[in-house]
Amino acid sequence: MAILNFGSLNIDHVYSFTRFVRPGETISCTDYQRFAGGKGLNQSVALAAADATVFHAGKVGPDGEQLLAVLKEHGVDSRFVAVDTIPSGHAIIQVDAEGENSIFLYPGANHAIHHDEVSSVLKHFDKDDIVLLQNEVNATDYIIREAAAKGMTIVFNPAPMTPEVLSYPLECIDCFILNETEAQGMSGGIHSDNILEDLHARFPHATIVLTLGKRGVVIAEGSEVIEVPAFPVQAVDTTAAGDTFVGYFLAEKSHGRSTTSALQIGCAASALCVGKTGAVPSIPQRADVEAFLRLHGTMLPCE
Repeated sequence: MAILNFGSLNIDHVYSFTRFVRPGETISCTDYQRFAGGKGLNQSVALAAADATVFHAGKVGPDGEQLLAVLKEHGVDSRFVAVDTIPSGHAIIQVDAEGENSIFLYPGANHAIHHDEVSSVLKHFDKDDIVLLQNEVNATDYIIREAAAKGMTIVFNPAPMTPEVLSYPLECIDCFILNETEAQGMSGGIHSDNILEDLHARFPHATIVLTLGKRGVVIAEGSEVIEVPAFPVQAVDTTAAGDTFVGYFLAEKSHGRSTTSALQIGCAASALCVGKTGAVPSIPQRADVEAFLRLHGTMLPCE
């Protein structure tokens, strides 16, 4: 089972501060680093680190050699990444002393994907494959429709959550992976004591995975609801924690692991991720995740 990740490729500019910059204020940062990133790239790297067979599709600009090199270095098949004439997407990321982040994006080549290019990529995949989507490239609604027509399993991480998401053919989605902010947006801004139940009622045929940060993760799958707590760790930088969870969770499911096992491995990978700065450099290898789980007395799928 192959996983096609049709996602963003960004150059991340990460600035460290003691606290976030306020409107009208100028303060000096304590550190600056440049990384390959983008939710799409991060999730592809996490999938590969978790031993999934992953293909990345998307676009970079003429400045995107670093991004292509990172995909190759981490074992991601990048044959479906095109090169455009406009600059690659990039992100400006503030990280405060508590490890929280604030991000704004320039989409660049990520928003230059044409429908014929989507169709050209999808012809290489079939109904036994998975397509993973975020919300950092254009043509997402078209990709969903075309993938659904082929009978592919569609996994959607609606991040960043924008009003346009609600106009997508969401009835075609097989699995939503989202945090509480994104879940609130998916509900149309309605406050609820049980957002998971509300989303599952709205999309009864889809699996709903709701990540809760320090409180772990909960999933509604068919008639079953499963909760897995987070591992207590000190966060340094949460930049790619959600992407790491998505990659490891989906990789485990693609290998036929149980849902509980997939959730535990996803949470463990995220716990290791927040202990390092940056996006791609913080994504752990599977061997490290397995060692972490053993340290915490958690049974691995093969044991």
